Amino acid sequence: MIQYLGKRMGRSLLTLVVIVTLVFILLRLMPIEGYFENYEKLTEEQIQVGLREMGLTDPMPVQILHFYQQLLHGDLGMSRRYRSNVAVVEILKKKIPISVRLGSLSILLSLCVGLPLGTWMAGHKGKWPDKLGTVFIVFIQAVPAVVYYLFIQLYGTTLLGVPLLFDEGNIRCWILPVFSMSLGNIAYYGMWLRRYMVDESTKDYVKLATAKGVPKSRIMRNHIFRNAFVPLVQYLPTSFLNTVIGSIYIESLYSIPGMGGLLVDVIKKNDNNMVQAIVLLYATVGVIGLLLGDILMTIVDPRISFGKKGGVR
Repeated sequence: MIQYLGKRMGRSLLTLVVIVTLVFILLRLMPIEGYFENYEKLTEEQIQVGLREMGLTDPMPVQILHFYQQLLHGDLGMSRRYRSNVAVVEILKKKIPISVRLGSLSILLSLCVGLPLGTWMAGHKGKWPDKLGTVFIVFIQAVPAVVYYLFIQLYGTTLLGVPLLFDEGNIRCWILPVFSMSLGNIAYYGMWLRRYMVDESTKDYVKLATAKGVPKSRIMRNHIFRNAFVPLVQYLPTSFLNTVIGSIYIESLYSIPGMGGLLVDVIKKNDNNMVQAIVLLYATVGVIGLLLGDILMTIVDPRISFGKKGGVR
């Protein structure tokens, strides 16, 4: 297991380096306007002086080396257009906690509703609870999210008596964004858990337990659910991390000052340093999510061994 984790961490680090380096090079090929707040008002001499001060006239290998040296010290550079001469770290430091709290609550609600939903549907396969759950899942996946997001905001704010604009200090202002953000994951967890549990229920060990007179509820809880949850658990860290880095539409809809929509904003403003930092953040989240998923699988099911031949991966 230790050997496997070492290899995975090494490959993950290499993947991050490749992604960030490519983004760094591509951004350096973009127009230089993204490094100056009032580019159109500057003279050619002022532009060249500014480029030299930022090290953008150095050879590309030197620029890359300098960037990684700064990165090791936690320096992601300065925002040039989004917030002039403000450290990127300071901007992210204020936005990430809000998205993390919002995403964490959303994932918690998704697990508390989605897993019982999938179990309930699998336990009543073909009956009205299963059909009702299927209608919900199909609706969430078939209807554009923007439709029910707007519906929830329109009628939810009236029903709960909460303002349209987000207020971090008002607990009621968290209800609608969290509920909206959780719907997709509720449907996802419910659908796949139901499918895995139905597959498990046809296996020989379930038939043997049934023949021995073990109660159906005990079989579902102690055997089918546990085995069906193993393949699903691999995707939990990724879905969690992707959720906590922000929802573009929901955070924009409720004017939540989090990470959602930040990448779009900085791309529009040609703030290359901000784009670079956010891409690094997103790539890190994706790689860590995959790694944690594998680790979580071994915790849930000790029979899985990644360090020996015959393991899952």
